[in-house]
Amino acid sequence: MSQPVQPVIAVGGENLIDTMHKKNSAGEAEVSYKLGGSPYNVAFALGRQGQNTHYVTPVSTDKYGQQLAENLIAENVVLAGGRRDEPTTEAVVTLEDGIPQYVFHRDNTAERCVTAASLAAAISDEITHFQAGSLAFAGVQDGAAWEAAFDAANARGLTTSFDPNIRSALLEDPASYRERVLRLIKTTTILKMSDEDLEWIYPDLSQAEAMKTVLAETNASLVALTKGPDGAEGWTPNHYCVVENPVIETFVDTVGAGDTFMATLVATLADNGLLNKSSLAELNKEQLQMLLTRGVQAACLNCGKEGCNPPTTAEIDQALSRA
Repeated sequence: MSQPVQPVIAVGGENLIDTMHKKNSAGEAEVSYKLGGSPYNVAFALGRQGQNTHYVTPVSTDKYGQQLAENLIAENVVLAGGRRDEPTTEAVVTLEDGIPQYVFHRDNTAERCVTAASLAAAISDEITHFQAGSLAFAGVQDGAAWEAAFDAANARGLTTSFDPNIRSALLEDPASYRERVLRLIKTTTILKMSDEDLEWIYPDLSQAEAMKTVLAETNASLVALTKGPDGAEGWTPNHYCVVENPVIETFVDTVGAGDTFMATLVATLADNGLLNKSSLAELNKEQLQMLLTRGVQAACLNCGKEGCNPPTTAEIDQALSRA
């Protein structure tokens, strides 16, 4: 019997350098530099979990861009978006009690140099799944290009996944952006949101009311809501599941936790032959629980390390075997 063909996953959205400001154990200020960007982290985590991953956003040729590129290449991620001479986007990150606060500098940077045509070329015929989110959709011009790419992926019959990962301070046109997010929520195959995303989209609704609205509007086969320290919830058209976080032995920070969760959902689906429309439409409750359990386990392992440093599949398996 032939083995199923491994999915080829395209990931789109920002890459950047995190300039991290925090205090050390002596209370002294420290500055460090970490590679990041939510979709970049997802691509990195997918590569680390052994997935055939193409990163379709341009990466700068400057010194930070070189680090970003080398980091992905080390995990066998294909730089399908190419390289640009524009600078790398910078995010200034201040940690308060391990929780990151962000200020971004991303005008005229490499990761924003996309058009509908360039993305269509990067998301090649071999791609079977397209994952996108975060700042990709926040701008007016580049956001429109990313939405066109997402629509094109759906039209081609690819499975798609969307993580809003909303950064409200960076929105060029909040009202138009909200409408874009609602369109993407409706059309994506897989939807992952945080409780903070949900609150921004539906500020006048309770969390339960907001989720009821999302579930009524989306055509997604799988919806996941991450709730920070309170674990995650998941829905299919026929099933619901909630999982708690495992114990984090040594908590460092939450940077990249949601991205690790997102990547692990996609990787677990791929590894189990479920990253296709027919299988996603028929997910059972046990599969839903498995997906959420692996997602929160991976996210919590990431929280035990500085910055986004996601686990391998073997490390997730090992942690679950001890649970």
